[in-house]
Amino acid sequence: MYMWRFTHDPKYREWGWEAVQALEKHCRVEGGYSGVRDVYASSPNHDDVQQSFYLAETLKYLYLLFSDDDHLPLEHWVFNTEAHPLPVIKKEMTETDKPSQLE
Repeated sequence: MYMWRFTHDPKYREWGWEAVQALEKHCRVEGGYSGVRDVYASSPNHDDVQQSFYLAETLKYLYLLFSDDDHLPLEHWVFNTEAHPLPVIKKEMTETDKPSQLE
């Protein structure tokens, strides 16, 4: 999400869409989504558990990847590892905070 917002390089949304398709293909089960026991297996088995982070983090970051830039703009919000938006608090710079000028 961050790299898309910073660069607008379409590859980031393409990779995100590939992730969505893989989740649908390999993890979708009746009633939700399941983890996969061994991602390297030719016929992987589901672990029959939908982890809380799937909804709380994975889908939230995918939503943000495909949302407009003005929805939760990065100038005003930062996201923690769980994709919770936290407001950016701007501090006014005092003279001591400003970088010194080289003469």
